[in-house]
Amino acid sequence: MAISRLGVWDHAGWAGFRDPEVLAELERLGYGTVWLGGSPPADLSTTEPTLAASTSLVVATGIVNVWEAEPAAAGSAYQRVAAAYPDRFLLGIGVGHRPLVGDRYTKPYDKLVSYLDGLDEAGVPVSNRVLAALGPKVLGLARDRTAGAHPYFTTPEHTAQAREIVGEGKLVVPEQKVVLATDPVEARALARKALNFYLSLPNYTNNWLRLGFSESDLADGGSDRLVDALITWGDEDTIRERVEAHLAAGADQVALQVLNEDKLSVLRSLAPALV
Repeated sequence: MAISRLGVWDHAGWAGFRDPEVLAELERLGYGTVWLGGSPPADLSTTEPTLAASTSLVVATGIVNVWEAEPAAAGSAYQRVAAAYPDRFLLGIGVGHRPLVGDRYTKPYDKLVSYLDGLDEAGVPVSNRVLAALGPKVLGLARDRTAGAHPYFTTPEHTAQAREIVGEGKLVVPEQKVVLATDPVEARALARKALNFYLSLPNYTNNWLRLGFSESDLADGGSDRLVDALITWGDEDTIRERVEAHLAAGADQVALQVLNEDKLSVLRSLAPALV
């Protein structure tokens, strides 16, 4: 499966992911993969409209939550989709977050291991699945049991750490939030709106602390330092520099999540600088 250096990440419900004209333009612009985010269902019903409406895009899930369905169900759905669209579907799975999962969230690493065992039994090839991974232990699991890692809401410094752990020959595909705006007040307002929800999720906050941020950076909607490190904003060249930093750190692909309201317009504006 060919993975280009640029992808687009957005919630699976974004209308553009079901619009043949939008998808055709993304293909022409050079975005090779679309990541369907927001914990798409394990029956993979959200993937088929996007695959059917496009011709060459790789479609990936970012990510199927392992607590929401048994691996046999996800494996069966994978077989259906992969048979219809060979070499165009990548199954991303992840453990989600305790505040959202509730009491079922026990021994998450063990859950991932057993889920991957179940995907093996269902015939899902290692080469066509990736793991949402932030900490060293889960990055190691991504290396050993999947095609690689899909870190979310991280920095180029984390990308370098991920590459060191997973080694060569495995995918590292970080998601990167972007705001095409040069006014600091406007840009950081959009960035903080996106950041606010994630400040309540320990999987992310613990990762940011490991990266050298402090508890004070996480307070009151996030410091400017945290916002600017996690969400790149500015003109096309500024955003290009962040993407290049991820690639230089070892990313195979950077999955852009546009926070501006007119997502397609931004992706259109960024393409000449990025592709």
